[in-house]
Amino acid sequence: MRPIRPTLAVASMAAVLALAATACGPTEDNAGDKPSASAEQPTDDKITIPDDLRDRLKERGIDLDKWKNGEWKNWDKDKWLREAQDFVNPIIEDLWDPDRMRDAEQPPEKPVENDISGDEGVTDPTPAPVDAQAVKAPYHANVAEAGKVFFDGPQGSMVCSATVVKDPANPGKSNMVWTAGHCVHAGKSGGWYRNIAFVPSYNDGAKETAELEKAPKEEIAPYGVWWGDWAQTSDQWISQGAATGGQGAAYDFAVIHVTPEKGSTGKSLEETVGAALPVDFNAPAVPKIDNMTATGYPAAPPYDGQKLFQCADKPGRLSLRAEEPTMYRIGCTMTGGSSGGGWVAQGQDGKPTLVSNTSIGPVTAGWLAGPRLGKEAEGVYKAVSKKFEGQ
Repeated sequence: MRPIRPTLAVASMAAVLALAATACGPTEDNAGDKPSASAEQPTDDKITIPDDLRDRLKERGIDLDKWKNGEWKNWDKDKWLREAQDFVNPIIEDLWDPDRMRDAEQPPEKPVENDISGDEGVTDPTPAPVDAQAVKAPYHANVAEAGKVFFDGPQGSMVCSATVVKDPANPGKSNMVWTAGHCVHAGKSGGWYRNIAFVPSYNDGAKETAELEKAPKEEIAPYGVWWGDWAQTSDQWISQGAATGGQGAAYDFAVIHVTPEKGSTGKSLEETVGAALPVDFNAPAVPKIDNMTATGYPAAPPYDGQKLFQCADKPGRLSLRAEEPTMYRIGCTMTGGSSGGGWVAQGQDGKPTLVSNTSIGPVTAGWLAGPRLGKEAEGVYKAVSKKFEGQ
């Protein structure tokens, strides 16, 4: 996918800081751990950072009390947290105001070569381009589970796409969002991105950019802004992932657990938007899948990131490295910004099921590829679900 120059958007110094609950993330020994007791909601309904994480952050010279005054803009390598257990994403209320959301247009990934397949493994011929189709407005009436992810990296404000998915530990009350690993973590050369927030049905009315400049936040984010209070991606993405060359793409998936920016209304994300998709970690092989539909907010030209699009195509196979899982590939003209958007196919019960997410695409914008979700993806999904079980 072709890159876009970053658009820097600076938060108002008057923004109010609230702390999203986080906890020490899963390791090989505690992959299913829930937040520690210090992460539970105190009686004043404010959410705090667990003491163990706060201590580790201070060891790195990071003072969360200074975060609201702009410390989050410090991307020095020794302060850019990268380990799985060190995710932290304090809520800065109104940071993602309409102007900042509209101006955020840089996808984190760079394009890959059109012929990126490896010398080994099974790769089908490059698919013919499929023109992306604009989703009919209102988006919520057609793809209620889809939304846009906003976050900050060293180059500025960035964007991806994402999907509300079901939470097995909290049936009917999911706060889980599926996206790409490179939408939450920079991979082997960096760490966790900051100010990660999900906006379901962003620009629900499909307004033009000029109209959005005057639109109130309620029209741009009709179902609210939901901040990530935990994110998890694959160990392979953290250790191998890169913005170029497709490195780590076969493991390029992530789950974000979210909480409303303005405080809980008692409704989960799933209840708020009225939708959440199941995830299939044992989807049929490519020859048995007739059609996949990818959804996203493409931001690189000729798109501007403000509208939702879809591509539907019969998938093929893409093998980057023989030792890695073969990826799905479809023809699609969506560009950067659509990364992380869900790929949906008919499940075994005949209902729509998430089977992949957009990971990579070429500068020519003729196709997209996404990981085939297996045991690693299922492990990430179940760990996030268990961490917030009963909450």
